[in-house]
Amino acid sequence: MGPQHPSTHGVLHVTLDLEGEWVIGAEVEIGYMHRCFEKHAQHLTFPQIIPYVDRLDYVAPILGEHAYALAVERALDWEGLLPKRIEYLRVLAAELNRIASHLLAIGTYAIDLGATTGFLWAFRDREFILEMLEGWTGARLLYNYIWIGGVSFDMPLGFSEKVRDFLGYFRRSLDEIKALVLENRIFRDRTEGVGVIPLETALAYGASGPVLRASGLAWDLRRVRPYSVYPEIEFDVPVEEAGDCWARTYVRFREMEESIKIVLQCLDRLEKAYPGGGDFNPRGLSGKKPRPKEDQSLYAAAEGARGEIGFVIEVEKNKDIPHRLKARSPSFAHLSMLPSLTSQGMWLADFVALLGSLDIVMCEVDR
Repeated sequence: MGPQHPSTHGVLHVTLDLEGEWVIGAEVEIGYMHRCFEKHAQHLTFPQIIPYVDRLDYVAPILGEHAYALAVERALDWEGLLPKRIEYLRVLAAELNRIASHLLAIGTYAIDLGATTGFLWAFRDREFILEMLEGWTGARLLYNYIWIGGVSFDMPLGFSEKVRDFLGYFRRSLDEIKALVLENRIFRDRTEGVGVIPLETALAYGASGPVLRASGLAWDLRRVRPYSVYPEIEFDVPVEEAGDCWARTYVRFREMEESIKIVLQCLDRLEKAYPGGGDFNPRGLSGKKPRPKEDQSLYAAAEGARGEIGFVIEVEKNKDIPHRLKARSPSFAHLSMLPSLTSQGMWLADFVALLGSLDIVMCEVDR
């Protein structure tokens, strides 16, 4: 299968051992999208790296930017120094981006299993979010929004009202998508009991995000290792026990409902505490060339749309470029499970369902 196959997400090559239509083994070959991200980062200043981070998980780039900014700000000893308004702006943008990512995941998964209408409805709603983010950041896909010590742009005039209007509509639309896709009898037959990932296997391979939570563990970095203003925001962590393809899709659906709550709370607090606007990129922190005060090696992570996206960063005293930067990719961990999950055998059509349910992004895998 692949690297140009209608059932592969991105440029991926999987060598399958088959007995007729029965899969008895799988070998994953990656690297078609390798772009030397980590080597490039050793020759760029901390702010210059952010556009390259966008190109890892390009479906939810703001979430990756958040993780990278956390790592650099920790290395610069800026943790806790950012104005609260900046943190709320970051979380607001990140959760809108999470909803857009999950809509793409559910919509393209419907296509994988032969359903066209669910894909069109999901992309219709995703388009509203992309238009709002474009009006905010100037870009539809690669935003370069979260900067070191701040964000690139303040909310435009009328943005809060526009988001609230959309969310009022989107709540109703989610019910329609749930009935059309998740509760569809054919969709459930294709996904329930298919591609089960036991919790032990998920933990052994370092799974995270919806893949891990669908296997029964409520592990969400926004709760277990809180960062930014997430500790001040009320939301639930959706968990399912079955660990199958349907459970992974349903966890993503429920996460969109929780992201709506988070977005509304961010808007409420921004409007109440900062009615006239405020800082979004304070010059005292986010200078052109921030430099660490000492040699350090550390790891920082955020809860991305696909799981734990993190960065190991090594910095040197008074140097404005990292000595070493390594990205931790949730999609890489999830893709690594395929040989183990196919060792007991499964139908070829079920392998397609399993692969789609992992919601991988190959640029994040290959880097």
